[in-house]
Amino acid sequence: MSNPTISTGSAPAIISPQLIALDADLGDSKEAVIDALASRLAADGRSDDPSALKAAALAREAQSATGLPGGIAIPHCRDASIAAASLGFARLSPKVDFGAPDGPADLVFLIAAPDGAGAEHMKLLSSLARALVKPEFVASLRAAATPNDVVALVEDVLKPAAPTTKAPAAPTEAPPATPVQDDSHSAPNKTIVAVTACPTGIAHTYMAADSLVAAGERAGVTVHVETQGSSGSTPLPPETIAAAGAVIFATDVGVKGKERFAGKPVVASGVKRAINEPDAMITEALRAGLDPTAAKVAGDAVADSSSSPSGDVGWGTRLRQILLTGVSYMIPFVAAGGLLIALGFLLAGYEISDKAETITLDNSIFALPDGGLKTYLGAVLFQLGSLAFGFLVPALAGYIAFAIADRPGLAPGFTAGAVAVFVGAGFLGGLVGGLIAGFAALWIGRIGVPQWARGLMPVVVIPLFASLVVGLLMFIVLGKPLAAITDGLTDWLNGLTGSSVILLGVILGLMMCFDLGGPVNKAAYAFAVAGLSVTDEASLRIMAAVMAAGMVPPLAMALASTIRPKLFTPAERENGKAAWLLGASFISEGAIPFAAADPLRVIPSMMAGGAVTGGLIMAFDVTLSAPHGGIFVSFAIGGIVWFFLALAAGTAVAALCVVAAKQLIKPRAKVAAEDKVLTTA
Repeated sequence: MSNPTISTGSAPAIISPQLIALDADLGDSKEAVIDALASRLAADGRSDDPSALKAAALAREAQSATGLPGGIAIPHCRDASIAAASLGFARLSPKVDFGAPDGPADLVFLIAAPDGAGAEHMKLLSSLARALVKPEFVASLRAAATPNDVVALVEDVLKPAAPTTKAPAAPTEAPPATPVQDDSHSAPNKTIVAVTACPTGIAHTYMAADSLVAAGERAGVTVHVETQGSSGSTPLPPETIAAAGAVIFATDVGVKGKERFAGKPVVASGVKRAINEPDAMITEALRAGLDPTAAKVAGDAVADSSSSPSGDVGWGTRLRQILLTGVSYMIPFVAAGGLLIALGFLLAGYEISDKAETITLDNSIFALPDGGLKTYLGAVLFQLGSLAFGFLVPALAGYIAFAIADRPGLAPGFTAGAVAVFVGAGFLGGLVGGLIAGFAALWIGRIGVPQWARGLMPVVVIPLFASLVVGLLMFIVLGKPLAAITDGLTDWLNGLTGSSVILLGVILGLMMCFDLGGPVNKAAYAFAVAGLSVTDEASLRIMAAVMAAGMVPPLAMALASTIRPKLFTPAERENGKAAWLLGASFISEGAIPFAAADPLRVIPSMMAGGAVTGGLIMAFDVTLSAPHGGIFVSFAIGGIVWFFLALAAGTAVAALCVVAAKQLIKPRAKVAAEDKVLTTA
């Protein structure tokens, strides 16, 4: 009788008795066990280079241990030496340490996949990984009498080849995309979303997903998981993400499309913790959902291009997503660099901008310049901030290109941004250069090349030729026209006076309060920081108007929920307490819970306050030389009394407007409910 094997159609068998060792002594180290299983795979024709297979598996071990609780280990890898997706299995005697928290392992699966393994094989391998979190399957492996018994057990698991988690199926009825409001802030939102991913995307990704779902069921919580693994990923629907109270990132690699979760309370860890401690992570996520001060996913709620399974996003939407990705990644450089520059001014005065480089290079802590330690430290901080701020345009262009072409677009994008700075094209040059670099990298990456050359494409060929294309275009064709446009815009802003400059402040105030960290808000902010210069009075007034107006929404909602608490839910009143600090720190997103729950009454009110503040800032000629920080960079504000008067006026207007709107304008749902009561009375 022939030995049973598991295969998919005409594809080679994934496991056979020849790949199984029962109650075997394969050595006293994981290296020896992996070597023995790799040799079995090679002897069965699964690999033409067992040494390369072993090296690939050990390289994965070096990233993080593959031992799991319960005496299990799943060393795994993908490598060109592997001919077909395969499973090697050993039941060890004695046990061997694979780094599990509870001791050595006696059940070891070596999961080997070729580069570019087909989706069907990857689904089978992920199904096996998921089965290993089931106690009954593990017990059956320990009780198996023969290799054929093991093959039969694995075959029962792999035959369905279907995911066991409920994720990422959408709920039958999509919940509203608003924060859950409850009569008591002690009642948690019982829905959690999660993303799991490991470097190879074969085993831990899916085991972590099943562990979180099972832990959620034990806690009475619905958990929707997006597995970003090798067998493909179906992104979670936007309405599912919006309805969740918190998100868990259990990953050893970057989260794809992380911007989709922006603003959600987050619990983050490596992928193995979700396997080892899923109950603890669920508990932490529930607590984070109730804590207004919990860590939240940073960034903008902008979907990655790959997050749309149908790929049917329109080009207008796609272009907006691309540009906002660049702006989002640029802002940390702006905040860090700008605040360091402002601290330099605080210590050494504004004149330090003319001599910081000389002082930093020619002096030291032991050879202080004129002015002593304070001047020296001010020069160092200013120079450090200037260097960080210098990445503003390259980071913008680099991450615009990244949003288009992924990692191969980074080098040409940063190069385009550097060229834009060099030729004086500034922020506008970074936008145009990043787009050109990204699409050039994307086009070059789609050129068909032989198999042997594919490994060179993302690290050599695409960056080289995309950088060449965008560099030549920027230097020869686009650089000077873009620089002329930038200079013209600067001259126009400097020439604004009277009602024109006040109107500009009103417009910027409206933009900052419209979508609270969204594309319109970010466009106004990027416009301000792109031209920020201590020698340019107009740019300093624009920066002051943008920051002051951006502080209005959270401060206004904090004030409104304090003076008229009965108009707000208990959860909103808690958010209002946190909004005082968020507003003072220039974090406009502090008003998002209020705007999401009641947009038609809250957003226009905040825009009214922002318009008042922006217009007054311009009318009073207030200036600001720091791009972020709120009241904590008061030392960088010129006309500080007028700044706070403008901020107070806008906050009061917005708070009064929202209170009046909530009292006088009833939401449609409430009107319909009252009409129903009247008609049935």
